[in-house]
Amino acid sequence: MKIGILGYGNLGRGVECAIRQNPDAVLSAVFTRRNPADVKILTEGVPVLSVDDAEKMKDEIDVLIICGGSATDLPVQTPKYAQYFNVIDSFDTHAKIPEHFANVDNSAKKGGKTAIISVGWDPGMFSLARMYANAILTDGCDYTFWGRGVSQGHSDAIRRIDGVVDARQYTVPVKEAVDAVRAGENPALTTRQKHTRECYVVAEDGADLAKIEREIKTMPNYFTDYDTTVYFISEEELKANHSAIPHGGSVIRSGKTGMNGENGHVIEYSLKLDSNPEFTASVLVAYARAVCRMNKEGMTGCKTVFDVPPAYLSAMSGEELRKKLL
Repeated sequence: MKIGILGYGNLGRGVECAIRQNPDAVLSAVFTRRNPADVKILTEGVPVLSVDDAEKMKDEIDVLIICGGSATDLPVQTPKYAQYFNVIDSFDTHAKIPEHFANVDNSAKKGGKTAIISVGWDPGMFSLARMYANAILTDGCDYTFWGRGVSQGHSDAIRRIDGVVDARQYTVPVKEAVDAVRAGENPALTTRQKHTRECYVVAEDGADLAKIEREIKTMPNYFTDYDTTVYFISEEELKANHSAIPHGGSVIRSGKTGMNGENGHVIEYSLKLDSNPEFTASVLVAYARAVCRMNKEGMTGCKTVFDVPPAYLSAMSGEELRKKLL
């Protein structure tokens, strides 16, 4: 499959690396909003082109993986390019997924193309874990814990505060809450009881540290609902100890079976990721394989991970899957 990458940030670079690990995939082009001459990629011999040239290559690319941000990029880019290419994106604004789906579906159907949106680990792999667990344990409760990992959005929010040079924010599950869920206790948990937040902040010389800490802890929609700890550190320490982008988490469903619910069960799917963007990129490439197969079979319009047969993700044949993995 010939893959194009639109957007060459952390996620785009991750997709490039994932393509190298899939023998049935080849990188055909990288499209950027920056000056193409200023963008240096890892793969030799692959053109870096302006996004303005993307449509000219619609017959040379099997699937376009769109690596923009969910806030402002993907709501515009995915519907735009879905009429010219089979596309994959990682749109992760959960509340706006239905609206995004409708826009992309309309565009893809017009062009006879296939799109899969909201591909990654949450939404994505965690979504599948929730769906499978709900289908099996119909009498139960769902819990999702994120972390310990870097929240890029929360880190950016801290960096917008006056006096802050740089920052990393870690989302941390509360151990007691996780233990209670794993024990099948089905606790009713508030936002504050499920996660805490740790902030590592580099401040300007002479900055009012107490003011910065107060602004962080009282920031609506980000920190007010959580127990938050702020650590002020040097720029050197931040680079040495907090330059990576790890993440992960767990989806847990606890439920009952039996005539009177006398037997308890816990289903758990968990991830521990050294690199959030590289893992997300690996999921995107697997679904790129699926979208190519689905389009060849005549399926058009927008799909989600719920609509994709698991076998379509694998480079193995059905015979190999039955022999090695079933």
